Amino acid sequence: MSDLKFYGDQMITGPGTLKAIENIEGQRFFIITGKSAMFKNGAIKRAESFLIGKNKAYEIYSGIGANPTVFDVETGLPKMRAFNPDVVLAIGGGSVIDAAKVMTLMCEYEGLSIEAIRNGIVPQKREKIKLVAVPSTSGTAAEVTRAAVITFPEENLKIGLKTKAFIPDIAILDGELTLSMPRNVMVESGMDAVTHAVEAYTNKNADDFTKTMAKGAFEGLIKHLRDSFEEGDIESRQHVHNFQSLAGFSFQNAGLGMDHGIAHAFGGRFGTSHGLLNAIALPYVLEYNQRDPAVAEDLGELSRLIGKDIIAEIKDLNKTFGVPVSFKLAGIKESDFSENYDSLLENALKGSTQKNPVKMDANEMDKVLKSIYYGEKLF
Repeated sequence: MSDLKFYGDQMITGPGTLKAIENIEGQRFFIITGKSAMFKNGAIKRAESFLIGKNKAYEIYSGIGANPTVFDVETGLPKMRAFNPDVVLAIGGGSVIDAAKVMTLMCEYEGLSIEAIRNGIVPQKREKIKLVAVPSTSGTAAEVTRAAVITFPEENLKIGLKTKAFIPDIAILDGELTLSMPRNVMVESGMDAVTHAVEAYTNKNADDFTKTMAKGAFEGLIKHLRDSFEEGDIESRQHVHNFQSLAGFSFQNAGLGMDHGIAHAFGGRFGTSHGLLNAIALPYVLEYNQRDPAVAEDLGELSRLIGKDIIAEIKDLNKTFGVPVSFKLAGIKESDFSENYDSLLENALKGSTQKNPVKMDANEMDKVLKSIYYGEKLF
C-alpha cells in the first residue's frame, strides 16, 4: 500500500508569482530568509511592499545559513513565538525553508522539542499557522516535501527530520527569483534535483505514480538544465524550477538512496555543499547500484528516454559544469578524510542509505567511499 501526498493546498508557478503573497489570507506574517541574497535581489523588499499594501503586520528573521543547525532553529524560535504569526513566509533556498518548517511546527506545538521530532514523536499536521514556501534555488524541492534537513553539530551529522506537518501549505515557484543565483549554486542545486529524480526512480519503494513523476522530472531537467545556465534565460529557469519540484513529489514518497546518505555524512562533517557532494557521488553510486537487475533496467529506461547512457550523461553534465570528479578534488583534505573515516563510514550507512536499492554494509560502503573520495573506479 502506498500512502501518497505530493504537496500542500496550493502551488503557484510562473515568473512574477511572488506577487501572490498579497492574496494569502492572514494578518501577521513572519518572514524567514537567509543572510543577504534575497535582500540584494529585491525579493524581500517586494514581499514587504505586497504586505504593506494589504495592511498586514510582518517581521523579518534573517541569517539562516547554507546548512541550518539546531542552533539556528532554537535562536529563531523565541522571536517567532513573540511575534505570534498566523503565516510564516519562507523566502530563500532549501535551507531557509527547512529551518522554517521546524520552527513553525515547534511554534504551533509549544512543548515540542527537536529531539522529539528526530525520534519520530511528532504531530502530522498543523492547524494554526500557515506555512508558505518561496524557493529561490532549483534543487531541494523543500517547498513540497515532508523532510527538513537539519545539522546536529555535536554529531557532525545532517539528519532529515520527517513529518507531513512539514509540507508547506502554499508553494510559490517564481522563476524570477532564480535569476540571481550564483553559478555554483545553480550547478549544485540543479544536480541535486537530478539526483532526487534518479534515486527516486530506482528506489524499490517507487510505484506507478512516483516512477512516472521521477521519469518526467529527470527528462525535463536533462532537457533544460544546460540552457538554464545562460544568463537571463527565464524560460529555462522556470522549467528547471518546476521540474525540480516534480522530482520532490517523487522522492518524498518513494525515498532516495545512498548518494544522499553519503552526502549527508560528508556535508555534516565538513560543511561541503550538499548538491556538490551529490553530483560528485552520483556516477559512482549508479555504477555500484546497477549490479541489481531492477536498477540496471531502470537506468536503461532513463538512458533510452534521453538517447544516451545515463551515467555518461551525468559525467558529461558534471564536466560541463566544472564539478570535480572526487571528494578529494572538491577540497576535502586527505588527513581530514582519514582522521574522520570511521564516523563518516558509520554515518554514511544511516538515513537515505537505508532505502538504497542495494543493501549496504560497512565492507561495501568502505569500497564506495574510497572510490568516491579518490576518484577511482569501483570495478
